[in-house]
Order: sequence, then structure tokens, then C-alpha cells
Amino acid sequence: MPAPPPPGASYFEVVTAAVGDMVEHGFDTPERLLYWQRRLREAAEASTASDETVLGWLRAGLGAVYRRYVDRGAISLDRFTLERIKPHLRSELDRRILAAADLIRLNKAQRVEETLRRFSGWGTSLPRGGAEDTTKKRKQKAEITKPLRQLPYEHRRVLIDQGHKLVSSVNEVVATDGGAIAAEWHSNWREVGYDYRPDHKRRDGVVYLVRGSWAEKQGFVAKAGHLYTDEVTRPAEEPFCRCRYRYIYNLRHLPKECLTKKGAAALERAQAMVAAGQ
Repeated sequence: MPAPPPPGASYFEVVTAAVGDMVEHGFDTPERLLYWQRRLREAAEASTASDETVLGWLRAGLGAVYRRYVDRGAISLDRFTLERIKPHLRSELDRRILAAADLIRLNKAQRVEETLRRFSGWGTSLPRGGAEDTTKKRKQKAEITKPLRQLPYEHRRVLIDQGHKLVSSVNEVVATDGGAIAAEWHSNWREVGYDYRPDHKRRDGVVYLVRGSWAEKQGFVAKAGHLYTDEVTRPAEEPFCRCRYRYIYNLRHLPKECLTKKGAAALERAQAMVAAGQ
């Protein structure tokens, strides 16, 4: 049986012991490999943040995004309206925290499994007796530990992505409450280094109607070849998407083809009243 690492050994120390033992003995028995798989799993899981720590980190990070957009006036709403829709906005925050926690938990499990696969694939390739070139031990340890070393970066990406999704959800709640009748898609495809989706680039500047809006109920708008917002993915809905909507509330900002005759007449009347100072 392999000599165990010292009590309280770090993840890297366990990897070092596992690689050293396999290099010395090779793949001589399944028991040796299973022993180190078990120790590596325990050490890998212990070296990453607990679920409670992750939740606290997410509450702080996404809570800061929420406060910036809701509590500190980044969205333009009167206090009465804001207080009325705040429960809905809070539920969006809670939903994003749980979604992010699930993603981080899944990423952690996948990285631990990838660590074990790398170790097992390498370990089972060694001949009995350990004829492996010992000069490769450092490189092998780097390969085995790579999946977990990527976790902090992946955690940051999840937090940033969920922050964009939270902002998009907040804006959608505010727009729905404010009577938005359409939304214009804005893509960041011109941003240097941004990994945009080609179909999202094609949506840039495209106007989508809000199904069941007050303008539609009054017969002022028609699709005229356009789609509803619920017929395409939402901005920030897909992973790492940073697109956004510019919401439209007034008939005069719609594409002309979206106005019915009734809508065009209503717009003309409204513009005439404004011109007359009424």
C-alpha cells in the first residue's frame, strides 16, 4: 500500500506524492491507482471553496450589481414605481445567485473529474516497476493540477456573466412595467476582442415588438416582417452574451412599417397636439 501523505497535506502535496509513487512503482495493481484516485478527490474537493463560501461570494458580487442598478439610481424610476416592482427585482437577484451557485458547483465537479481522468490516463500508461522518466514529474504534476487551477478564472467568468444577466432581467422588468412596445437589439460586435455570436451581430439594430403591448392592443402596430421579443433569445440569455436592448415606448420611434394606418393616424394626432402646444 502506498505511503500516505502527511496529515493536512495540501492538494499540491497530495499530487506530488501520487505522481512520485506512480513513477516509482508504475501501474502494478489497480488498488494503488484507486488509492490515489480517492486521495486526489478528497484533496481536490477540500482545496476549493465550500458551497457556503461560494454563496456568500455570489451574494456580495451580484448584490453589488443590484445595488448599483436599483438602489443607487442607475435605472430611472420614480420612488413609488421602484418600491412597487422591487419584490420582482429582488426575486431576479435571488434567482441569479442560485443559478450562479449551481454553475460553479457543476464546474467544480467537472474539474475534479477531469483531474482524476488525467491522473488515471497517465497512471495506467506506466509499465509495472515504474520505468517512467523521472524528469517528467514536474510537467505531469502541472498537467494533473491544471483543471483546478482554472477554477478561479471560471468562477470570475460566471460572476460577470450572471451580472450581465441580472442587469438584462432588471431592465426587462422595468421596461415591461413602463409600457415598452418594442426593443432594439444592440450587439458589442465592434468591440475589439469580444467573442460575439454571428447571429447576434446580424440582430444589431433590429427592432423586436413586445407581444401584448398597449400599442398592439389598440391596433397601432403590426409585425410587418418583424419578430416579437419572445421569439428570439433575450440579450445576455446565452452564456457570456453581453448584448442589450434599447427599449422603445413611443410610436414615433418605431420603424414606419410597424405602424398600422390606425397607429400612423394616432401618431399624427399626437404630433399635431404637441405642435399646437396642447
